[in-house]
Amino acid sequence: MQILVDADACPVKQIIVRLAKQRNIPVTMLIDTSHELNDGYSRIITVDKHTDSVDYALMGLLTREDIVVTQDFGLAAMVIGKGAKAVSQNGLIFTDANMDKLLLERHIGQKIRRGGGRAKGPSKRTKDDDARFEAAFEGLLADIE
Repeated sequence: MQILVDADACPVKQIIVRLAKQRNIPVTMLIDTSHELNDGYSRIITVDKHTDSVDYALMGLLTREDIVVTQDFGLAAMVIGKGAKAVSQNGLIFTDANMDKLLLERHIGQKIRRGGGRAKGPSKRTKDDDARFEAAFEGLLADIE
């Protein structure tokens, strides 16, 4: 079992590493070449800067026992399809029950943007967001222990 992180724009890396260290769980952070990362604990994998290259590399490492942290709904769908767990940086645990709605919302947002419109962007990150993530992530860790 390991924790795999789509780490390019992940604001909760420190929380992930802190909780993983407490439980002695290995962490692998995946980034593309436009980022640098070294937290002293995680294994860092750097991939080429191409569309979805981090996603493909992550899926190549994934096993059913793993937990993935990502904000990418498409990647999360593949993760749960493979039987692993996925959680967003805001503490949303991705499941079969919520995935169709999330993918539909993503599709609608993409259509609006392609048509020249603007979809509402994410709100500024708060300490409450971090607390929600930490609680959800701890719950996933407890489920597998």
